[in-house]
Amino acid sequence: MTTSDGQELTTDQLREIIARHGAWRRGEADGVRADLSDATLSGATLRDATLRGATLSGADLSGATLRDADLRDATLSGANLSGATLRGANLSD
Repeated sequence: MTTSDGQELTTDQLREIIARHGAWRRGEADGVRADLSDATLSGATLRDATLRGATLSGADLSGATLRDADLRDATLSGANLSGATLRGANLSD
């Protein structure tokens, strides 16, 4: 996994981004909206992840597991979801 600027992104770092995004959604001071634009997340396991309202424009999510993920209101323009597992994922809005 890599960020848009080519830096490696560990599983723990991705979990931290998702956790801080959750804090942002709840209006907590330490929260930060997740911006994974142009990130390479192919094959990532994001099962049950709450990424509602996150920015994933141009992200490579090919082959990722997004089962039961909350992606409502997420920006997914140009994202590659080919081969991704989306069973139960909420992609509304």
